[in-house]
Amino acid sequence: MNPVLLHILITLGSFIAMEGVAWFTHKYVMHGILWHLHEDHHNKQTKGFFEHNDYFFLFFALPGSVGIILGSLADFNLYFWIGLGITLYGFAYFTVHDIFIHQRFKIFRNSNSKYFKAIRRAHKVHHKHLGKQHGECFGMLLVPSKYFKDHKK
Repeated sequence: MNPVLLHILITLGSFIAMEGVAWFTHKYVMHGILWHLHEDHHNKQTKGFFEHNDYFFLFFALPGSVGIILGSLADFNLYFWIGLGITLYGFAYFTVHDIFIHQRFKIFRNSNSKYFKAIRRAHKVHHKHLGKQHGECFGMLLVPSKYFKDHKK
């Protein structure tokens, strides 16, 4: 197989796998044992720009950074391409979750895209639960089909 194609497939596979990792971590860690860090994201207890929930950035950035660093020290081996996929997912998550959905930076405010509207609907449903139980829609980029239907208000 062409090495460039292999590297693209590894990076893409890592990116896609991160949706599952993010879903699992969100459901069982953020809404589980580390709820005390995630709770202010649901209840807006923190005044100011940063939330305790922002510490999760470090949890997710660490494996991507380590993969990129170790892989680049070893002639851009497998670890580099996996780390790149993880890092690209982190960038996508930040862009969609923090910028587009929660408007932490006032850009990307409006979209007529059915996909982006579905993401917003699913996330709104997730946030209607203020406690750590009874949550739904723990992923980010893969949205259940029911959120693609038009909901006129």
